[in-house]
Amino acid sequence: MSSNTLNGQAVSPLSIISLDDDPDFREYIAGTLSGEGHAVMTVATPEELYKKASESQPDVIMLDIKMGKHSGEEVLAEIRNRWPKQCVIVVTGYPSLDSMRDTFKQDVFDYIAKPFSVEDMRRVLSQASQQLGLGQKPMDRLRGVLGRQIRLARTERGWTLRELSELSSVSVSQLSSIERGTHLPSVESLVAISLALESKPSDWFAAAGF
Repeated sequence: MSSNTLNGQAVSPLSIISLDDDPDFREYIAGTLSGEGHAVMTVATPEELYKKASESQPDVIMLDIKMGKHSGEEVLAEIRNRWPKQCVIVVTGYPSLDSMRDTFKQDVFDYIAKPFSVEDMRRVLSQASQQLGLGQKPMDRLRGVLGRQIRLARTERGWTLRELSELSSVSVSQLSSIERGTHLPSVESLVAISLALESKPSDWFAAAGF
């Protein structure tokens, strides 16, 4: 499958499971997501979702938070219990500030209100793909996430690349390529950078899903 583009950014094909109790919406989302190049499965019950997610380990779960028979909030809590790092995008026709606050407390990536346009869905999936490294090979994802984590830690301290270079003894050019996600640091360089930033490499690896 080829990548789509949004605002000049590549959108990698993603594996997505959508839970919704509305059969018309399931048909719509399956057709729309498949048309965008994604691999999509739609399910009608939480039990189906847990089974499919266990089998396929999707990049994204799209969750209807307001279902008739089932509690979306309970499903979200169970997803977090089983798969703490799972990217979840909440979909609902009845958004409220209180429900948005509650779901974001459970580390929901984003919130889409029905009815939404293809552009809205494309934007959210693109952001998830870029920020979380979804749809990438593991080593590509690791390079991207490590680069972002190191850049974030550096900018939080207000340091330039040269200042980090002086403290870590890693060259500016090497640091630049690491932060851009084009170069994976050696163990020696990674330890030196983490010591300079007073950060734990294990936290950076966890952010990449390792």
